[in-house]
Amino acid sequence: MLRQTAALLLLCALAAGVAQTAWAQTRVPPINYHERTLPNGLKVFSAQERSSPTVSIQVWYKVGSKDDPPSRSGFAHLFEHLMFKSTKNMKDENMDRLTEDVGGWNNASTNDDVTNYYEVVPSNYLETLLWAEADRMSGLNVNDKNFHSERDVVKEEFNTSVLAPPYGRLFYDIDKDSFTTHPYHRPTIGSKEDLDAATLEDVRAFHSTFYRPDNAVLIVVGDFDQQQLDSWVDKYFAKVAKPDTPIPRVTVQEPPRTSEKRFDEAGPNVPLPAVAITYLAPPVSSPDADALRVAESILSNGESSRLYQSLVYSQQIAQEAFGNADLRQDQGIFVLGAILASDKKPADVERALLAELKKMQDAPVTKAELDKAVNQLVASQLRERETNSGKAFAIGNAAAVVGDASRVNTDIERLQAVTAADIQRVMRKYFTDTNRVVITYQAEAPKPDKTGATGGAQKEGSR
Repeated sequence: MLRQTAALLLLCALAAGVAQTAWAQTRVPPINYHERTLPNGLKVFSAQERSSPTVSIQVWYKVGSKDDPPSRSGFAHLFEHLMFKSTKNMKDENMDRLTEDVGGWNNASTNDDVTNYYEVVPSNYLETLLWAEADRMSGLNVNDKNFHSERDVVKEEFNTSVLAPPYGRLFYDIDKDSFTTHPYHRPTIGSKEDLDAATLEDVRAFHSTFYRPDNAVLIVVGDFDQQQLDSWVDKYFAKVAKPDTPIPRVTVQEPPRTSEKRFDEAGPNVPLPAVAITYLAPPVSSPDADALRVAESILSNGESSRLYQSLVYSQQIAQEAFGNADLRQDQGIFVLGAILASDKKPADVERALLAELKKMQDAPVTKAELDKAVNQLVASQLRERETNSGKAFAIGNAAAVVGDASRVNTDIERLQAVTAADIQRVMRKYFTDTNRVVITYQAEAPKPDKTGATGGAQKEGSR
């Protein structure tokens, strides 16, 4: 019986190993898309998918928080909200009615490099949504009423996402402390002070500069007829005027780091200290990007990851450990960090984080680790591409962020091609002592009252 059990376990282990390796080498069918550019500069990508009678419509504008004017951070994010207000032909929130009332949905997002707007509706409503997207591209009402109402919404979002959470300020500080020159140092959500100082004229100038057809990418994926789609796109989008002025682009480059830098940050109601370490990394289009993504997965993806096993499980010096290969259009950062366990010291956690990096520099990762990490990343992309919206996002990211739509069909192959030697090479290349920023994040010290007592002592004495 024991021999049978052992044999069964061995067969299961061998099967799992074969499956894991095979999955990491799986050939994935390409997304077959049609591409064209209108005379006004709008790039259009479309991919037919007949598995359901739905369609995904997305418009990506090549404007993100890095394009916010000086002292006007948060403008790109503000327009993510303003684009749902009234237009020449639509009332406030009409996009919600056009999607939700027919069983669909819509949303939008902003990051450092792009802002995108997306909908999923039954395919017989495709023409309506194309009309609506063209209408808000050319006819958005950027007026005082809409500006002030959405500015208040964004300021409240700042309160709830940055000020209220115990570690909200930490992730706000990571960009601020990691970049010295490039506008990536301004978080996407912006600042209340910059938003309060903004005028309607500032906002209108930003809109006319970046919300234009030659700065946009339209993606349609789903159940449609290509000839009919082309006709509708010509009907509604071709008439959107292309401005004569050039589109300003960020040309500032972040200088290489020449020495380690340290920052002490703090926030209210922080239950346990945290440590974050960042390294400047290459842009998302770099040949090294995929090896860094796999390295991130090995370091921090799940409870079997190296950081969790070492800091949380084995040494028990951290409550949580994390890593992120944050690769952007112009320049990336690789972030790793931890929230400390009770009564542990930031210096000990910092040493433990650096020790895990050194292990990956000194010795190649194991084949099992490599296969698992690649499997996780490939599976994530495959899950995304199961839906029309996911396919559209993949095309949009390749076209608008990476700058090459064809990359959508090589993403998985490049991940599968990453070797242990590649990972060791990028770990040695980017994770150097002089390329390091260390951020220690702790609770703010209690503020003394007018008598000199701390706020905590005053509160306790008043009971």
